[in-house]
Amino acid sequence: MLTIAELRARNGKMSQKELAEKIGTSQTTVSAWEKDIEVISSRHLKRLCLFFNVSADELLGIKKKICS
Repeated sequence: MLTIAELRARNGKMSQKELAEKIGTSQTTVSAWEKDIEVISSRHLKRLCLFFNVSADELLGIKKKICS
């Protein structure tokens, strides 16, 4: 599972405030997501995925089982 904090770090040590400005939310909201205090809305999940070029599954920690 990728965390938002890891993705920010990979993106030039981007601050929560910088990320918030890029995706149209507040620094307080980004902090709450990183602390699992607040759930990410589908609108912001999509924006995060597009911004960081990752899948929603990666951000949500969903692992797919391969059936044989």
